[in-house]
Formats: sequence, structure tokens, C-alpha cells
Amino acid sequence: MDEQDLCFCSIAALGQLFRSRALSPVEATRAALARLRRLDERLNSFITVLEEPALAQARQAEEELGRGVDRGPLHGVPISLKDLIDTAGVRTTAASRLWRERVPAESATVALRLEAAGAVLLGKCNLLEFAYGIVHPDFGQSNNPWDTARTSGGSSGGSAASVAAGIGWGSIGSDTGGSIRIPAAYCGAVGLKPTYGLVSLHGVCPLSPSLDHVGPIARSVADVATLLQVMAGHDPADQSSLPGPLPNYTASLEGSVRGLRVGVVVEHMERLRPGVAEVTMAALRELEGLGMQLREQSLPSLADADGALLALIMPEASLIHADWLRERPADYAALTRVQLEQGAQIPAIEYLRAQAYRCKLRATMLNALREVDLLASPVVAWEAPVEDPPVGDPAGADEALRTGPYNLTGLPAIAVPCGFGPTDLPLGLQLAAAPLAEPLLLRAAHHYERQAGWSARRPALS
Repeated sequence: MDEQDLCFCSIAALGQLFRSRALSPVEATRAALARLRRLDERLNSFITVLEEPALAQARQAEEELGRGVDRGPLHGVPISLKDLIDTAGVRTTAASRLWRERVPAESATVALRLEAAGAVLLGKCNLLEFAYGIVHPDFGQSNNPWDTARTSGGSSGGSAASVAAGIGWGSIGSDTGGSIRIPAAYCGAVGLKPTYGLVSLHGVCPLSPSLDHVGPIARSVADVATLLQVMAGHDPADQSSLPGPLPNYTASLEGSVRGLRVGVVVEHMERLRPGVAEVTMAALRELEGLGMQLREQSLPSLADADGALLALIMPEASLIHADWLRERPADYAALTRVQLEQGAQIPAIEYLRAQAYRCKLRATMLNALREVDLLASPVVAWEAPVEDPPVGDPAGADEALRTGPYNLTGLPAIAVPCGFGPTDLPLGLQLAAAPLAEPLLLRAAHHYERQAGWSARRPALS
């Protein structure tokens, strides 16, 4: 098997190679590291590469599997983490000068769970500074493997770019207004924002604690389900964490999708750039061809979602950064500092209005999800731009127009590749479901992915 075929195979296929002794975790890790060294000068997707520790973990996995100790489907599988997820003894920068040399003493819960499952950590991925929509000049933009003159998206751009380029078999990102789903869509990967509280936030640098989610990015829905199985579950260290037990996400993929009712969100089919509507409609017809029933679903209250999202993110972020902003303002990227200063000026009444709105929007969406099983829309209205629009900018609000409502409501949502736009860059279809309906959501996305075949496409970068 050549490097391309190996680095783009599924987690399940990789596991079969390990267990049949046709390939070792050390060989897979070396292949991923070789690809990283060759490609990342153009992608800028990693902040910290853990070459020797990764090889040591891979050797341990190889030895354990050789004597019959099997920790599950991620044992020996190389992955990465967004660099705002704490890793004990390994610096976690959040792509900011403030944290450039910060080395946590403890790992985040999600990092510990992946480590316990035997995953091999290749390194920590680049992001927008503190996940807040701005590139810090010390770290630079992560670039898109389909066109390195374009952004890979934000804020989990390094995670999406590396996975789409075949550097590792998955990456863990965070999503406060679309920061997993938008980069996944731009890069032709699959990205899941789980139900709020399903994956622990403990040890993950917060942006807006009431909106933050942690989730997986991978090249297929099945790989996302495999990662979610390990990541999800109750964590006493996280006050927002939901109680168990967990379903079997991987086993749920093969159930029937015939008869599922899909509500196409009318408001999210508006203001699309040329080509996006056509690609989205073709994807929806594929759902119909699988036996799902399409219907228009109007949610007029979505008109106020952008304003509410900003009225929550900005003051929550400003509170978290208040001391650093006072003590080390020059260490922030200029526009990050401006956003944090603006957030501190938002009146409390605006924040409270936004909280009241999100309760109403959640009730509206839950009512809609009694009439349909899934909600569908494009992820973004355009292909990957040259640069990421700032969160507080009108273009930034437009970028998160279709993703942000699911952060406000805490509902699970997935981005899955659905075709290519006018400049031959990937586009994504977004599906959302009721709280904790990840099995249904993953199953529908998996059947669509298998039918449409877009996830099999690879960027030409080599």
C-alpha cells in the first residue's frame, strides 16, 4: 500500500491492518509524520509536532497489540488535537502570544480519553487566536489543501486542513458558532458538533462557555462516529456534562433511513453564492433518492440568531480575558483585542435578551423536530475565502448564519461533503437533529456520504 492509500484509508481499515500484522502503528505514524513534514510548510496546520513522543506511543501500541492487549478501534491510530485542548507536559498555545510557552500540568478530559483508547498524538493544530475569529501574526493562517491560497476556515482550521490532507486519521476541534463545521466544509472533511454537554469541556480553553462544544473532524462519518464513541460521556469535572449511558454510535450507522423526514430550512437556502444552491439541491435530491422525505421548514425567528450569538459570545469572551487584556493587551492580535474591548461594552440587558431569545429559538427548533427528524441546509453560503472574516464583522456573521443557531440551541449538527463549487472547492451539507439524536444524525449522514461519494475525493496536494 502506497503512502496516499494508507494515509487516506479509514480508521477501521487501519485497525484491520494492525490486527492482521500487515502494518504496524509505527509504520502508520511514520507515514503520517512524513506527510506532515512534506506538506505543512504550505498548510501551516500544526503549531507543535510531537514526532518522538508519537513514535514512542506507536511503539507502545504495537507492543500491546502484539501481546493481545487491545484498547479498541483507536489503538495505535495517529490523530491530532486543536491547540486549545490541554495536554500535560506539552505546550498548549491557543495560537496566542499570551500562551506561547504555556505547558499545562494536566490534560483535558477529552485528551485523556483518547490517550486511554491508545490513540497516537501527532501534535497540536493551528487555530484562530483563542478561537475568536482572528489569526495571530505569530502563528499565521492555516491554508486549505484544495487551494493553499485560501483559508482552511476557523477556528479549527488546522484540524480540518490536516485531516483533509491525509495527515492523521482524525482531529479534535471546538465549535462555538461553527468552528468545526465551517472548516470541515471548506476542506471537504466531515465535522460533528455534538449535543451540548455530550463531550466534556474540562481542560479546553473556553471562548464562550455557554456556546462551546468539542467534537471530531475526520474524512468519513464512520471515522467521526468512532472518535465520538471515545470522546463522549459524563465528566464530573464539567458542570455542563450530561449523564450517560452512551449508545453505540458506530453500530447505529447501518440502520434504515427510509421514511426519515428532512426539513429544508427555508431561511438558510437564501442569500447563497452562485453554485451553492445547485450543489445543495443536488445533495437534497440524493437524500430523497435514499427514501427520505423532504419538506420545506420555515423558522422565521432565525432572523435574530446572528445578533443573539454575538451578544453572548462577546461578553462571555471578554469576561474570560479581562485580566489578560488589562495586563498584556499588546500580546493579542490587534483585532482580537478590539473584539474583546467591544465585548466588555455590551450592556447586560442585551446579554439577557439574547439568553431569552435562545430559549425561544430552542423551543421553536424542538417543535420543528417533532414534525421532522432532521433539519438540512448548506454549511456556508460560499466556498473557502482567501482569509477568515472576523467574528464581529458582517461577513463573519454571514459565515456563521447557518451554523450558529445550533450552538445557541445546543442541538447536534454535522457537516458532510456534498460537492464542489464554481472554483472547484468543496462545499458542505449540514444536517441537525434533536438533542442526543447523534445516532440518527450519523446514520443519515453516513448513508448520504456512501451514496454521494464526495468524501472519497482527495486534494491534489502531495
